[in-house]
Amino acid sequence: MPQINHDFSDRTSKELKILMILGSIVFSLMLVVVLRFNQTNKTVNLTDPAPLIREDSRSLGPMDSPVKLVEFLDPECVACGAAYSSMRVILEDFEGQIHYVVRYFPNHANSIMAIAATEAAGEQGMYWEMLDLLFDRQSEWVERTTPQTDRFITYAQELGLDMKQFIIDLDNPAYVELAERDLQDAQSLSLRGTPTFFINGELVYGMQDNVIRNLIEEILH
Repeated sequence: MPQINHDFSDRTSKELKILMILGSIVFSLMLVVVLRFNQTNKTVNLTDPAPLIREDSRSLGPMDSPVKLVEFLDPECVACGAAYSSMRVILEDFEGQIHYVVRYFPNHANSIMAIAATEAAGEQGMYWEMLDLLFDRQSEWVERTTPQTDRFITYAQELGLDMKQFIIDLDNPAYVELAERDLQDAQSLSLRGTPTFFINGELVYGMQDNVIRNLIEEILH
């Protein structure tokens, strides 16, 4: 009876496993590409802007701007932090031509408290400064299992806010309701994650800088 070459058998088994893993990775990448392509070509009718834009949504730029750019974000989302710096550059490059609107899509343990911190800072005219700080310091507080309230209070102190008023506002249940309302709007739009953008109703999933710039250019020209 011929002897079985166990080394060859083991090597073949390992090669098959590697091929199966590589095949799964390729399939997953193809699926992501298909999903992104499908999402990028969806359009939402802006004649009735809700649930894209709410009257109390934070925004920058003239309301009558030809470009309405809505972003669903989460302050605790690392991808949102990376996208935010690029978005600020876009807003500077097209200054006065974009009405940029922030909507919330909380998906992490400290997301709603972070949203409350930005809104509470906004009561003192420091909304964007707090949002900048939360994104810049994400490494200090994101993905923590314990409440990061003390950290947000420290950030408010750094911004020079009236701390007594900030702490009172931080506990305002209206901010929780706002975050939950935005979350429901995101779910009604079947959004999968953050950041997600709408440029005059056309959906762009993730920070695709060139896609966003091209859509803006098309609208302006």
